[in-house]
Amino acid sequence: MISESSLEKLKILAGAAKYDVSCASSGTQRSNTNGGIGNASAWGICHSFTEDGRCVSLLKIMLSNYCIYDCAYCINRKSNEIPRTSFTPDEIAKLTIEFYRRNYIEGLFLSSGVLVNPDHTMERIVSVAKLLRTEHRYNGYIHLKAIPGASPQLIADAGRWADRLSVNIEIPTENNLKLLAPDKDFKSVLEPMKIISANILESKAERKIHRNAPLFSPAGQSTQLIIGATDDTDHTILKLSSALYSRRDLKRVYYSGYIPVNSYDTRLPVLNAPPLRREHRLYQADWLLRFYGFGSQEIVNPENPNLDLELDPKVSWALRNPHLFPIDINKADPAMLLRIPGIGTRSVPLILLARQHQRLNSTHLKKMGVVMKRARYFITCNELRSQNIQELKPELVRQLLLEKKAIGNDGAVQLKLFHPMMPALR
Repeated sequence: MISESSLEKLKILAGAAKYDVSCASSGTQRSNTNGGIGNASAWGICHSFTEDGRCVSLLKIMLSNYCIYDCAYCINRKSNEIPRTSFTPDEIAKLTIEFYRRNYIEGLFLSSGVLVNPDHTMERIVSVAKLLRTEHRYNGYIHLKAIPGASPQLIADAGRWADRLSVNIEIPTENNLKLLAPDKDFKSVLEPMKIISANILESKAERKIHRNAPLFSPAGQSTQLIIGATDDTDHTILKLSSALYSRRDLKRVYYSGYIPVNSYDTRLPVLNAPPLRREHRLYQADWLLRFYGFGSQEIVNPENPNLDLELDPKVSWALRNPHLFPIDINKADPAMLLRIPGIGTRSVPLILLARQHQRLNSTHLKKMGVVMKRARYFITCNELRSQNIQELKPELVRQLLLEKKAIGNDGAVQLKLFHPMMPALR
């Protein structure tokens, strides 16, 4: 039975957690054990996305919304006069089990404001996961927020109990971080990432020798970047994301359009709404980095520092590189096929298999899921007679694509929010 006091705390602390979007599906597999409850599977976490793109899944909650820091962009900053409360580790553990048994949730996402100091807060967060795993024998998904500045030992302890850890960078450059969050610096954020990455690699190496060696944060780590709170360009943001993927082996970088919750702070931009279209384009660009073989400098660079808000980043790249097109569908290698607008990761294997038996035409491509209204300007195939980018020139192709987009949306270009768990680039 959930007490009235716990429900009151839940209203405050679940609401306070909604601004953190760095949660994902579990990405890990754990079966139930005799006498235990719950399990975790790679796609075991049920997500929903609100109208403005926020993730509202799991039991997504804060340990406390008290905080010793005064970050300009945070609703929980110490100078804000808001209702404050804290859970004990035992209260959160019991809430998680109660909600799981009622089939409300499939896992826990736990973050917190910084209470007293980073170590004090991290110790309480770790205690929640330890209680769930040992006393309640809970085998479901747990995602913990690692607190910047916490000791390496506490970060290591968290990874032994959690499926995923995340450390939010929030602001993409050190100068802007110091401006908006004077109590933080990049070292305090990047050091826990380094510790987590090293422990994950060590755990994987141990399991190659001992199959039953304990896992460390088996679903990896993630982070969040706030978009639009500073003047940082998309080039700066994606360059950082690319470095984190390659050097820290992150599973995901989440992009959160800045929500103007502290409009009184003059260090922050004046926005009427979160920059959701830009957030959407950054997720698409991130997909290019992780699954399409693009480098960040190809997507954005000093000459083109920001993403085109009207066209997806793959189309923008193709329009800037007309000399590479048109590409012969029946001859191109897999890497080049992936770079054609309108062709995605699911279509390429089908194209490679089918062209072993016949020369492909536009009808074949449509059946394979190729979006011909985009691809037609960048390819040649068996009978395709439409004019390509060399004949029409990039400026006209851009205009034609924008017109088709408008017609496809009943005459108005509308934003279709990108689900960050699913591919949306073709």
